[in-house]
Amino acid sequence: MAKEEALDFATRKEAIERADVELLASLGYKQEFKRAFKPLEVFGIAFSIIGLLPSIASVLFYALPNGGGPAMVWGWLVASVFILFVGMSMAELASAAPTSGGLYFWTYALSSPRWRNILCWIVGYANTIGNVAAVASINWGCAVQVMAAVTIGSDGEFSATNAQIFGVYAAIVLSHGVICCLGTAFLARLQGLYVVLNVLLCVAVIIALPIATPSEYRNTAHFALGEFNNFSGWSNGFAFIYSFLAPLWTICSFDSSVHISEEAANAATAVPWGIVGAIGIAGVLGTAVNISLAFCMGTDLEGLYDSDQPMADIFVQSFGSKATLGIWAIVVAVQYMMGTSMLLSASRQTFAFSRDGALPFSGWVYRMNKLTGTPANAVWYCAILSVVMGVLVFAGDQAINGVFAISVSGLYIAYSIPIVARFAGPNDFKPGPFYLGAFSLPCAIISVSFMTVMGIIFLFPETPTVTAGDMNYTVVVLGGILGLSLVWYWFPKYGGMHWFTGPVRTVDLPPSDGSSESLDKKGSSASAEVQPVS
Repeated sequence: MAKEEALDFATRKEAIERADVELLASLGYKQEFKRAFKPLEVFGIAFSIIGLLPSIASVLFYALPNGGGPAMVWGWLVASVFILFVGMSMAELASAAPTSGGLYFWTYALSSPRWRNILCWIVGYANTIGNVAAVASINWGCAVQVMAAVTIGSDGEFSATNAQIFGVYAAIVLSHGVICCLGTAFLARLQGLYVVLNVLLCVAVIIALPIATPSEYRNTAHFALGEFNNFSGWSNGFAFIYSFLAPLWTICSFDSSVHISEEAANAATAVPWGIVGAIGIAGVLGTAVNISLAFCMGTDLEGLYDSDQPMADIFVQSFGSKATLGIWAIVVAVQYMMGTSMLLSASRQTFAFSRDGALPFSGWVYRMNKLTGTPANAVWYCAILSVVMGVLVFAGDQAINGVFAISVSGLYIAYSIPIVARFAGPNDFKPGPFYLGAFSLPCAIISVSFMTVMGIIFLFPETPTVTAGDMNYTVVVLGGILGLSLVWYWFPKYGGMHWFTGPVRTVDLPPSDGSSESLDKKGSSASAEVQPVS
C-alpha cells in the first residue's frame, strides 16, 4: 500500500511538472529554472517581503502625524481591503499566464497591436524601478533598525549619521546579493522559515506588549481608536488618506509571487493563492499589531515621531532597554530576511525583462549561473542599482523617504496597466484556475481607481508648507527614470521603438488552434495569439 501511495504521489508530481512546462511553453518560454518552490513557499516569498512587524516599524512615521492611533488601526484596515482587491485582480492574470515577466507580458498580450509595445516597455520599466526601490527601502529600513539597536545599547548616547547608516545599508544589500546567488532549492526552503518567524514575532508582540506596558503608557480606547491626532498640517481627511502609505508600503510587492512563477510547482494555482493569502493574512495580523501599538504607545506622539525609530522607543517604554535589544534583534533579522526575498523577486523580474532585450546590458544580465542554476548577474544588477538609489540619502531625509513612495507608486503603475488592458479592448483572455467570474470587472474598477488616487496622493509632500529640502522627491526620481526610459525608446535610429518587439519566444511551438502563426525576426508573436493570454 505504501509503495502504491508513493508511486501515485510521484505520478501526480510528474503530471504537475509536465503541465507547468507545457503551460510555460505555450506562453513562448522554455523552462530554465528548477521548479523548487512549493505552494507554501510561493505564499512565503510574498508574505516574507511584507514582513509585518519590521515593516510597520519602518513606516510608523507615516501614521503617527496623520491621525495617530485611528490612522494606524482604521487606516490599515481600510487600505488592506482595497489592497486585497488589487491582489485579486492581479491573481486572475497570474493564474492565466504564470511567467516571471508577469506584468509586462500580460500588458503585451492583452493590449491592442498599436499600443502593446510602448505599454509593455512602460510597465517593464515601472516594475523594475518599483522592485529596485522596494529592495532599497526595505534594506534602508533594516540599516536604520541596526543603528537603532546601537542607540538602545548605548542608552541613547549614540546617534548615527547618514554616512554610517549608508555604510550599513550597502553592506546589507551586498550580503543579500551573495545569498540570492545560491541554489533555487535553498532559497525556496528559506521562505518557510521566514513565514514562521514573521508570524511568531507578530503574535509575541500582540500578546506581550499589552502585558508589559506600564500603566502610564497605556492608552484608553478613545485615545487609541477614536482621537484623531493630526500634526502634519494637512486637513484631517487628507492626512488620514496620506497615512495609507504605511499599509500600502508594507502590503506591497506581492507581485513577487508572480516573478518566481517559473520556479513554482503548480504555478497557475499556487501563485494567485500565494498573492491573495499573503495580503489577507497581512491585513488581519497587521491590524492586530497596530491595535496593540495604539494602546501601548503612550500619548506623546510628537515625541515618538521625532525619534529615529518610533517602534523601538515604544518597546523601550514597555520592555526596558535590555529586553528590547533581544526583541529588536529578531525584528532586524526578519527585516533582513525581507530584503533577501525582495532582491530574489526583483532579480527574476529583471532576468525576464532582459530576456526580452529591454534593459541596458541585457546580454550580460540574461545569463544563468551554471553552478547554482540562478540568474546571478540579474541579482547583482538589482543590488548595484539599489545601492546607487540609497545615495539619495545625502540629498536629505525626504529624498530617501521618496524611495519608500517610489516602491509603491512605481509598482502601482505596473499593476494598473495590464488590469486596464484586460478590459479596455478586445483580446483573447482565457482565465486560469483562479477566476472571479462576474466580479472580475467590478474588482478591476475598484483596484485601478484606488491605485490611481493613491498614486497621485503619494506625490504630495508630508506637510503643505515645504522647502527644497522638504519636498517629495518621488515625482523627480520616478518621473526622471521613466522619462529617460521613454527617451531611450524613441531615440532616433537606436531607440527601443526600432527593435523592441515585446516578449521574445525562447521556444517555438505551433499555435494551439493549428493555424500558421508568423513570427517576427526576434521570434515574438506578431499576432499576439499567446496562450492562455493573448
